[in-house]
Amino acid sequence: MQTTPLIEVQSRIGPDGVLSLTIPVGSENANREVTVTIAGVNRQGARPPMTQQEWEEFVRQTAGSIDDPTFVRPPQGEFEERENPFP
Repeated sequence: MQTTPLIEVQSRIGPDGVLSLTIPVGSENANREVTVTIAGVNRQGARPPMTQQEWEEFVRQTAGSIDDPTFVRPPQGEFEERENPFP
């Protein structure tokens, strides 16, 4: 029996709890059965996701934190005048 070479893909489960994978294996492997094994990755030192409160505090701490006097926001162009969609 011919075997397909091992393919390893790292992905992340979405916030909806669904893992979506697209793995091109070549047309020569069409109509073959495969086995997919899901194994969690244990990353040392990885911290759990922030809570909403932790995220908001992080944003507050970073606001206004650029203290480089040479940092300048580039021109943003002209605002486009549009017709009112709700007359």
